[in-house]
Amino acid sequence: MKDVKILGPGCARCRTTAEMVQAEADRLGVAITLEKVTDYAAIAGWGIASTPGIVVDGKVVHAGGLPRADDIPGWLR
Repeated sequence: MKDVKILGPGCARCRTTAEMVQAEADRLGVAITLEKVTDYAAIAGWGIASTPGIVVDGKVVHAGGLPRADDIPGWLR
């Protein structure tokens, strides 16, 4: 199971990012736990200055703006 965190204040882009990641995980048949991190101190602790950010299994894989749909499968494998 992959541990995925979406880092951001809960804005529309953050919600869309979470939906994109969940939809791709479902499509691939990959089990994930999806956590939304909205605390600014926690987000800064990951070194994220621009949101949304995505952390997969403890590694920052994306920061700032919507991710490219083509990138998500590689992060979840």
